[in-house]
Formats: sequence, C-alpha cells, structure tokens
Amino acid sequence: MKQGPGLEDLLAREWLVANGIGGYAGSTAAGLNTRKYHGLLVAAMAPPVRRMVLLSRMEETLLRDDRRFALDCNEYPGVIYPQGHQFLREFDHTPFPRWRYEGDGWALEKTLHLLPGEYTVVLSYTLCHGSKADLEIRPLLAMRKIHELSYQWNGPLTSESRSRHHYRIPPTSRTPEMFMAHEGHFSEQPNWYLNQIYRQEQQRGYSGLEDLWTPGFVRFHLKAGRTVHFVCSAEPIDLKRALRLADEQRLSTAAPDSTDPVLSMLRRAAEQFIVSNGAAVPAEQAVNCIAGYPWFPPGGRDALIGFTGLLLVPGRHEEARSFLLSRLPMLRNGLLPSRMLEDCGPPVYQDADTSLWFINAVWDFLRYTGDDATGQRLLDAALQIVNCYRQGTDLGIGINADGLLASRSPGMPTSWMGAKIGEWVITPRVGRPVELNALWYNGLRIAAELCERYDRHSRAQGLKELAASVKRAFNSRFWNAQGGCCYDVIDDHGFDPSVRPNQLLAISLPFAVLESDRHEQVLRKVSSELLTPLGLRTLSPEDHGYQGSSGTSLVSRERAYHNGSAFPWLLGPYVSAMLKVHGRCEAMRAKAMERIRPCIDYMQQRGTGQLCEFFDGDSPHKPGGAVAFAPAVAELLRCYSEDVLGQKPTLSAAETTATQDVAQVMPEGVPHPA
Repeated sequence: MKQGPGLEDLLAREWLVANGIGGYAGSTAAGLNTRKYHGLLVAAMAPPVRRMVLLSRMEETLLRDDRRFALDCNEYPGVIYPQGHQFLREFDHTPFPRWRYEGDGWALEKTLHLLPGEYTVVLSYTLCHGSKADLEIRPLLAMRKIHELSYQWNGPLTSESRSRHHYRIPPTSRTPEMFMAHEGHFSEQPNWYLNQIYRQEQQRGYSGLEDLWTPGFVRFHLKAGRTVHFVCSAEPIDLKRALRLADEQRLSTAAPDSTDPVLSMLRRAAEQFIVSNGAAVPAEQAVNCIAGYPWFPPGGRDALIGFTGLLLVPGRHEEARSFLLSRLPMLRNGLLPSRMLEDCGPPVYQDADTSLWFINAVWDFLRYTGDDATGQRLLDAALQIVNCYRQGTDLGIGINADGLLASRSPGMPTSWMGAKIGEWVITPRVGRPVELNALWYNGLRIAAELCERYDRHSRAQGLKELAASVKRAFNSRFWNAQGGCCYDVIDDHGFDPSVRPNQLLAISLPFAVLESDRHEQVLRKVSSELLTPLGLRTLSPEDHGYQGSSGTSLVSRERAYHNGSAFPWLLGPYVSAMLKVHGRCEAMRAKAMERIRPCIDYMQQRGTGQLCEFFDGDSPHKPGGAVAFAPAVAELLRCYSEDVLGQKPTLSAAETTATQDVAQVMPEGVPHPA
C-alpha cells in the first residue's frame, strides 16, 4: 500500500492478527490507535476471554546524522503528534503486518508476529537502506481490560531486570505481570503519557481519553541488513525460542494455501475467529468461535451461523466435531447459549433461534464429513431441542395448534435483531418471527431425515407430520399477497408487514418452508428494496422507521442497527436463495460472483483482509460495527465455495466430496476477482 492517500485513509484501514486463544493485535495502518481496543498485544488471560490490552503501542525514533525521525503516530487533544505516517511508504497486512518507512538516505522495515497459542508479540526492525543508524523504541502500556481505560495513578509501577536483556514488570492491584526482552540497551525512564485520544470511541459516543505508562526505552545500533527484535509477553520470555517461532511463522505463511487468491484470503480471514481455551492437553481443549473483533466474546448464534464457512469449508472437520460436541453439556431446557461473557461469568441464554441454528449446523457437518457416529450423538441433542420447543420452554418459546413457533419474553429481544438501550428494546419482534419459523421447519425436517438415516422410523414419521403442519400454516399465515413477500412477524392479534431480509431463510435453508412458486416474488422484493452492493438492509427504505445512516450517537447507531444497516452476512442466504430460484448453471454462478464481488474488493482494499459487521444502508455505505465479523466472513466463504465454485457436498455424497480442494477450479465462465 503506497502512502499517497494520506493520514485519514491510513486510519480507515484497520489490521488484525489473532493468536488462536482469544488474544489479538490490531491497529490502523498508520499505527495510530483510534479505538481503546487497539493494541500490539491484547491477551486473553483466561482463554478465550478476560482479554486485556497490555502493550498499547510503541514510540519509535530513528537517529541518523544527528537527526531524529519519529516513526510513530498518535493523537492528543488538538494535534497529531508525532507524525510518523509522513515517512510511511508501504504497509501490507499479508501474511503478517509489515511497514516500510523511508527518509533521506535510509529505509526501515518493521514486522509484527503474534505467536499462535501464546501471549507473546515479536516486533522486528531491519535497516534496509543506509549504512548505520540508531533506533529508540519505547513501549507504552495500558495493562487494563479491553472495555476499560487506564488513567495515571500513584501505584507502584516499576520494571526489574531478570537478565541483561529480559525485564519484568511486577503485577499490582490493578495491573497484570508483564515481560519484555530485546537485543539492545534498556534505559529505565518510567513515565506517563497523558491524554491519548481514541477518536473512534468518541465518535461512537464513548469515553476516548487514556493515559499510558512506559518503563523506559530500548536503544539499538543498526547496520544495513541487520534485524533487531523486541518481544513483549504476559509470560516469562525465552528470547531465542520466541525469535525461532516468529521465523517459523514467517516461513509457514510465505506461500498461499491455495492457487485461488480469493479463497486464500477468505480462509485466512476465517481462521482468525477460531479459538481454543489454550489447554496444554489436547483432550481438554475446547474449540470456540469469536463472534467479532475487537470487542465481541465467543458467540453462540453467530458461531453457528458461521459454522460452515469457519470450520467445514476450510476442512477443519475435527474442530467442527469438537465444537458441536462441546455444545451438548450446555443444552438447558432445549436452549443453547447466546454468548460467553468476557468476565468468565455463566453463559447467557437469551436467543430463541440459537438451538435451531445448531440443528442446521449438524446437517452441514454431516454433509461435509459423513461422520455418522457423531451424527447419532448430535441427533439426540436435536431431538431434545425439538421436544422442549414443542412442549414450551424458557423465553416464552412454544408452538400453537398448527405448529408455528413463537417466542415471548417481556423486555428481552430473542431474535438476532436484538438491539437494546436500557429497557428499550428497539426491534422487539415479539410473537412468531418469520426466520424463527423457517428455522423451526428446517430443524424438524433435518431431525426427521436423520431419524430415517439412523433407523428411528417411527420418530421420523411424527416429525414429518408436524413439519407438514408447520409448512401449511406458514404459507397460509405468513404470506403477504399484496406485498408479494412474507410478513416479518405474525401474532394472534395481527401481523408486521415490514419488509426485512429475515424471510430469505424461508428459501435459503436446506429445507425451505415457503412454497417454491413464491420464491421468485420474495427474491424480487428483497432485491428491489433491501439489496446493496455490500449487504442487505435490515429494513426497507420505504418504511417510515428506516434509518439509512448509523450517525454519531449511541442512540442513532442502535436505532439504525436493525432498521436500515446493511449486513454482509445476509448475502450468503441471498445468493443461495438466488441459485435455488434460478438454478446453479454457470451463468447464475457468475451472477453470484457479481453479488459478492464488492465485499471481496472491500476485503482486499480498505478491509485489510477482513469484513466488517455492517455498512450504512444509504450510499456511500460507510462501514460500521466490529472491524471483523465472523458471520460475514464465514457466509462469504461458504457462498464463494458452494455457490460460486460449485463445491457443495450433499449428505449422500459427503464422504467423497467433502475432501475435495475447492481451491483448485474456478468454474468456466466465472470472471476471477483477484
């Protein structure tokens, strides 16, 4: 990336590297932290949660010919200082973050390696041009929880030498233990850097002012071609080992994992969300999925929506199996957790559809793996979910005489459109939401198919009869003939005619509840009112409640969240529905590529390899929410693999098709986006 566009463009491009146990490093291309969540070492102290920003940023100064060149960049009240971005000539996030700075007669390259499965970051500096120079780097530490901010205090912060190049920062009542190692000369010079501004936090309506502490600075003597290193960790550091692991990481990521650059990019992006608890014993490791970076914890619904793209398409089948089996002990009255808590508290159960997404994930798991031994164990859980939903369970979940599913929980949103401010549920959708019933029918059919597959024929028959009743009732009550689409919610006293994308699931799921002769009408309605280049709007602009811009306040952002914002993950169901309606010929697969191309372009450019949570519904579709969102990346990868490349295994052929490398062949007639 050349510098040309200037500081604002550099700040708009946020990079991310994850370590596989919940921690990450992330900032802007300029190195200026615009969020309190930014940092060069953010460690999950109880993997994959209890994350803390340890190393916030580095102050970096090159000294040459009695001149000082400040390479870092930071924002204070009323000023950007220093302005190291003026020396930045290149930035590349693939396969790991790299910066190249140039001045009169010198060039310096910096790289960052976050060691997988560890709480350690390695920063390396190489003088690429120029005979010699000195480099001073000063670590600036936050040492606080990701949702908090640090301020100057009179605590006993200090550093102590463990060896010539290894230093320890002892823990205090507020801050954790930290370690630093390097190959230079450390000068102890503790100090506070006051009033760092995080502009994104202020723009989002939150506090965005922080003080950072430094123990001192490290000085290196550089020669042309020589690389020096600085390592920071939450654990004692073996410098030689850390550098060896960083070098191994560099070599292992040097070559792409596919001949298809788009597939490689999507796989790399998906990999960032897969985390474990960091257990040393493999049998004790638990696989989970971060819902989004930088602030989402491991998710329930979001992980299951993204399950196929995150784990199955990349061929991580054993981890997929582990993930599904790990859900079983969490099943409570037919419900699965919505999400884990950052503070290690008990998981939250507040979504009516999470368990139904689980059943859909079981079907996809069997499509890709053909693992019937595991399938039978998972079927027992699916049947337990169906039984609880039929009999009635928490969150006011239950069915009526014709089998349609409702959820009524006063003051608590139970659908994916769950924005809430205080006691105000912005999009309540109480009653029988359209996607909940699409998932319910799909779950009943999957359970019935698996009962047939595993010789539970009498149980299968009862499930089929209930599913048939649900389908009849759905097509009778949810169809809005005047609008040519489905109602969004129905209840005993009326219906909600809002045009929303939720109705796509009545077409796109493996077992479509909507009669096929209505599919094209729904697709036409959704296309005309909800489709944008980067996702589907959550509400039609023709609706009086539509809000096409997220604005700058917390209230305006939450109001727009599910009342106009366009979500990229919905392109997955949209494209799958499109191919169901018009067939899977090469021309339609090329059309599918056209639909997802803008998101791929975004990832290759401003998104620096990731896809954000949502965009404004109105042009120019400003990005918003989490910088990297698991369902968005996962559905784009699933859609690209299954619908564009045509690599979609069926359950009957799962064992023979799941192992094919979807990277190898681009269908004839599909223009390549690389």
